[in-house]
Amino acid sequence: MNKNTSPSEQAQTEAMSIARATQKAGQTKEQTKLIAQGIAKGIAQYKKQQKERNRKADKAKKQAKREKAKTSSDLVMQQPSPTLNEDSNKFALLPWALLAISWAGFIAFWMSR
Repeated sequence: MNKNTSPSEQAQTEAMSIARATQKAGQTKEQTKLIAQGIAKGIAQYKKQQKERNRKADKAKKQAKREKAKTSSDLVMQQPSPTLNEDSNKFALLPWALLAISWAGFIAFWMSR
């Protein structure tokens, strides 16, 4: 990880413009420069904190996503699957119905002769 504590060029120019805008009468250039350095360090620290917060938020989102995926897969695994008995009960009536229809047809055919 980069441990560079010096603020970026953009932060330094932004800090200098802020320091000049808030400059008091009788303030020397050196004092303004010191104020600008303090502001630049503050900006750098703020950006660093924001990056850390964003990293933590991303980790939390990923963790929540993993947990959600895990619980949804667990729910799918826990749902009772239809058993053979339930399916076979539905289809067990079909052969008997066909047998009854065929016998009824056979009897009707035999009676009509």
